[in-house]
Amino acid sequence: MFTLSLPSTATTVPPNLPPKPLKNPTIPHLRTRLRHQTKTLNLNGALNTLTLMSHHNITPDLIPISILLKSCIKTKNFHLGRLIHDQILQTHLELDTVLFNMLLDLYWKSGDWEMGFRVWDEMGEGKRDLVSWSSMINGLGRNGFAREAVAVFGEMVRVSGFKPNGICYVAVIRAAGEVRDVRIGERLMGNVIVNGWFDDVMVGSALIDMFAKGFGDLEAARKVFDGMSERDVVVWSGMIARLAQMGFGEEAVLMLIEMEESGCVPDLFTITSVVSGCAEMGDLRLGRQLHCRVAKLGWTGDSWAGCSLVNMYAKCGGSCDTVDDARKVFDRIMDPAVMSWTAMITAYVQSGDRDEEAIELFIDMIHGPVAPNHYTFASVLKACGNLSDSRSGEQVHAQAVKLGRVSDDGVGSSIISMYSQSGRLEDARKAFDAMFEKNLVSFNAIVDGYAKNLNPDTAFELFNRIESSGMGGNAFTFTSLLSGAASIGAGDKGELLHARIIKAGFESNLRVSNALISMYSRCGNMDAACRIFADTGEKNVVSWTSLITGYAKHGLAKRALEMFERMIGAGVKPNEITFVAVLSACSHVGLVSEGRKYFDSMQKEYGIAPRMEHYACMVDLLGRSGLIVEALDFINSMPFSANALVWRTLLGACSLHGNIVIGEQAAKMVMERDPNDPAAHTLLSNLYASKGQWDQVLNIRKHMKKENLNKEAGCSWIEVAGQVHKFYVGDALHPQAEQIYEELDTLVTRIKEMGYVPDTDFVLHEMEEEQKELYLLQHSEKIAVALGLISTTSSKPIRIFKNLRVCGDCHNAMKYISKATGREIVLRDSNRFHHFRDGSCSCNDYW
Repeated sequence: MFTLSLPSTATTVPPNLPPKPLKNPTIPHLRTRLRHQTKTLNLNGALNTLTLMSHHNITPDLIPISILLKSCIKTKNFHLGRLIHDQILQTHLELDTVLFNMLLDLYWKSGDWEMGFRVWDEMGEGKRDLVSWSSMINGLGRNGFAREAVAVFGEMVRVSGFKPNGICYVAVIRAAGEVRDVRIGERLMGNVIVNGWFDDVMVGSALIDMFAKGFGDLEAARKVFDGMSERDVVVWSGMIARLAQMGFGEEAVLMLIEMEESGCVPDLFTITSVVSGCAEMGDLRLGRQLHCRVAKLGWTGDSWAGCSLVNMYAKCGGSCDTVDDARKVFDRIMDPAVMSWTAMITAYVQSGDRDEEAIELFIDMIHGPVAPNHYTFASVLKACGNLSDSRSGEQVHAQAVKLGRVSDDGVGSSIISMYSQSGRLEDARKAFDAMFEKNLVSFNAIVDGYAKNLNPDTAFELFNRIESSGMGGNAFTFTSLLSGAASIGAGDKGELLHARIIKAGFESNLRVSNALISMYSRCGNMDAACRIFADTGEKNVVSWTSLITGYAKHGLAKRALEMFERMIGAGVKPNEITFVAVLSACSHVGLVSEGRKYFDSMQKEYGIAPRMEHYACMVDLLGRSGLIVEALDFINSMPFSANALVWRTLLGACSLHGNIVIGEQAAKMVMERDPNDPAAHTLLSNLYASKGQWDQVLNIRKHMKKENLNKEAGCSWIEVAGQVHKFYVGDALHPQAEQIYEELDTLVTRIKEMGYVPDTDFVLHEMEEEQKELYLLQHSEKIAVALGLISTTSSKPIRIFKNLRVCGDCHNAMKYISKATGREIVLRDSNRFHHFRDGSCSCNDYW
């Protein structure tokens, strides 16, 4: 936890007091005084003089008034400019075109569109010149009246007799880009060509922006670029920037080379645009070369250059080394702006395991002169959520309230997500209910929270509310609901949701298709997952990875690896998550040499630096195969310190194979890194229990009780007719408990006759053998399968889900039950799926 506090408010400097009015002012004296005050930019003094002149009915000169208004616009002192306008009106000064243009500029730049329209009307046709029309078009375009700006341009061309100049064209072209009407854009381009302004670099740059940014037509933008006879650094940089921003990083780099070959020297904006292109491509090598160029040109201390480099290092790999490089860049920025702070905080969050550093950097930021914006808050709240650190999240929430950022885009939904990820659904719901305006983003955040906290029923209720409100769900809504259904194995709910997706027209959405593949595979229906994958048109890396992960979780390693090779053959580059799936597939069936091969290929063939989770997969592969010593050596050879996950994986392998010596070492390392981890204590306790060392077991349990470390209770659940039924060991609270236990007694008798013998070694408690057997027969997965047998038809597989690893005795019992009943049983535990058919399991007893 940390403490946040806002910097103290700066003391307000009182304004200069107005001078005392003159006893007998003369017209020349006051006009001289006004000219002097204008020349010395004494704006407050000039306003006082104007007030005095108004009081004595003295008309000021036009030139000083023009200079005053120009100074107000330049210094953005719009309030003073309005006061000067008020005083002008009091003196009954007749305004000329120059003054009217100044007032137009003042009001449009201050965002006061009502006064902008009023001044325009007061001018009338007689006092409008080309500057007036250009100022009006520019002001309308910049204040959300883009369509009106285009209409005013049309009126100017048809009625006024003025021919547009470069400034006028730039203003209307920008407005046309906002309107996003290609026909208007094409007509404007024709007008530009006819009037001979096509080769003007400002107009050309505006056209490139209109086609690329406004219409998303890079081909048309490139035609404009190629057709220009003169191109300066602004034109080149604009074209390169648009290529980079629209995901064409490679083309942006090639254009930079073309630019230099033409003799045009890139500036800071050009280089940072290409750096952004490298970030989009994930090209770390080229990014480093550009970093060298930035350093040679002395731009490393620039906030904009630094921000681009931080972003590039964060996106190119996301490994510890690249994030450290990003931090080195950040530390060299002279005066980091909010975007630089936010980029570095986001880099820590996106790296996967450096959320604490993100929070620490946020603390440094708020104690400095730069205030966080809504992007900063969204990133640091995500860090708190990733850590399930709701106490820190509460303080960040309080800071957002103090700075008035809670209602900003993304912040409110990030607060909801933070509380949801921390398991505090009640607080997440309070944050949602407190929002003044709820939009689809905030609804999606709370739906996602309920879905991920195993409460899909409430998530579906909120989804119904979204639909009834007329908003309608989007791709994110459906993917959240599918994730919720998948998390508890609610296949029936998933199928109903699939039907609603088809009805809503989202079945062709790639993100939704990928979520459907994941949902069906996680609910145990790989056939449906494969059908969705086959029907998906243009597949991306997530599509392939989702299916590979499904095959891996179902123990179908051969198919998973075949799918990986097909993916490579299709020209799709794997990512970090793909390799987690591939290594897991190898681990589930003990393909040690294949796992090593794929691990080594990550960096060599695909330029992907292995992250902590990849090392954990390799430790799991070695440890599960019984190569405990080799797994320990592998950890010791890692290029960075192993975290609690890696050591916990080794501890799990030691527990599986009964290696107390290395198990104790692994447990110690876990507890050093995460003292409050109950899983490590439980695994070590189970390891001692398997060896009959009950004194050690008792000591661990006493320590856990003292430190309030609660072991996760094992439970199993089954979905019947859309309703999820959950059971704990010996559970007798179900309405059908009597029928369930009758079925279970009959079942146990039948499988014992077939040769099943309860294996009491899996009861890790000190008790009599008879009690151990009774305890085994009341394990939650056995209760769940009994309910499945009495509640489902024989044509359907019985799908059971468990939050922990299935015990060896239950695994053995399920094989007998599948043979005795002729039913297929699909059991998903915390590690993988087990498909029991006719007395055998798909895992071949290797899990």
